[in-house]
Amino acid sequence: MCRGCSLPSVFTGIIRELGRIADVGGEGETRHLRIGAAETASRLAVGDSVSVDGCCLTATEVADGHFAVTAVPETISRTTLGALTQGDEVNLETATRAGEPLGGHYVQGHVDGVGRVESVEPQEEGSRMRIAPPADLLRYCVEKGSIAVGGVSLTIAALGDGAFEVALVPHTLEQTTLGTTRAGDAVNIEVDILAKYVEKLVHPGTITSA
Repeated sequence: MCRGCSLPSVFTGIIRELGRIADVGGEGETRHLRIGAAETASRLAVGDSVSVDGCCLTATEVADGHFAVTAVPETISRTTLGALTQGDEVNLETATRAGEPLGGHYVQGHVDGVGRVESVEPQEEGSRMRIAPPADLLRYCVEKGSIAVGGVSLTIAALGDGAFEVALVPHTLEQTTLGTTRAGDAVNIEVDILAKYVEKLVHPGTITSA
């Protein structure tokens, strides 16, 4: 399980802004990302948690409409962040504050695994995306249940043959990176934490961390 932030945080999977990677640095398997996103930066202070493509990270610098985060080797090995390059867009959400509405579902920003997009097909004004997650995550997927893809809160529309499908409305396509995601792309997956708690209660000996 990816744990990129220093303190537990809560997100909702409602993307607030699309950010753009301004710079990528670091040595070895560590990555330092500087992200341009004026609205998100205005809501952050150094030490705050922020979800970047569904991964909870800690802001290390905030200035001039940009903020910086560091992705450690554990995060790089379990997410798509290591593949980001200058100019790439990323989904951003700041941690939910007390009193703010939970518009999506309870999201921790702990990526459970990387899925692969199998297909994207037009559907009325939106589209339907089929994603194959790691096999051990399928047991947490249920039809009409919640799942976070790239940090976006979505509802599972169908299940079968080792994959799940989600219906994407025009707003989601316009306001998140899912609008430019294509077959073959890798996406960060976080399953519903409630499903893990149910499994733990029913099978106390089960290890649920991916």
